[in-house]
Amino acid sequence: MSADSDGQDPATRSTPTLLEQMGGVPGLIYSTVPIVVFVSVNALWHLTAAVVAAVAVSVVILAVRLVRREPVQPAVSGVLGVAICAFIAYRMGDAKGFFLVGIWTTLLYAGAFVVSILVRWPLVGVIWNAVNGNGTAWRRHRRTLIAYDIATAVWAALFSVRYLVQSFLYDSDQTGWLAAARIGMGWPLTAAAVLATVLIVRRAEQIEDETSDEAATG
Repeated sequence: MSADSDGQDPATRSTPTLLEQMGGVPGLIYSTVPIVVFVSVNALWHLTAAVVAAVAVSVVILAVRLVRREPVQPAVSGVLGVAICAFIAYRMGDAKGFFLVGIWTTLLYAGAFVVSILVRWPLVGVIWNAVNGNGTAWRRHRRTLIAYDIATAVWAALFSVRYLVQSFLYDSDQTGWLAAARIGMGWPLTAAAVLATVLIVRRAEQIEDETSDEAATG
């Protein structure tokens, strides 16, 4: 197999991690800046200024990434996301509208993960094995399937808690606390869920290997 244009063998190049795909640690920090700016400017001035400031900051972040030659896909998605949220807030005439898309998206995610467990196609198992090209053989092992059910339930619980807390704050018109919940229940809880998922999935793979070995020797 020949090396590509940068002299590196494609077969030896490591697949980017989830954190790298999201822009690394700077990407996590950048994702919170428009939220902080929006809430702060809205508190000090008015909604229109907050909308303009949030979108402007997200564009600046994109420009910084371009100049520094960092991955720009997360920043492009961020600009679009902030623009949509800001537009909704502006049309509603209420700052809390900035968080409406995120709240409902969280509910949809929670529902999707729950449904996947009920139909015996837990999303964690589907996604993990699709990414690693393992097919669907994992579904034939009951203990492995249960492990993926548990991992999927972790994510369903995470999204459910996010929705319940943030929808309560939304209904209570507590925009400041809503922003704090959006940030505090974002990457910290996601990191914890990722860690739990990796541990559960690794155990599931170990169980599947042991089962296959027992079947081969039996």
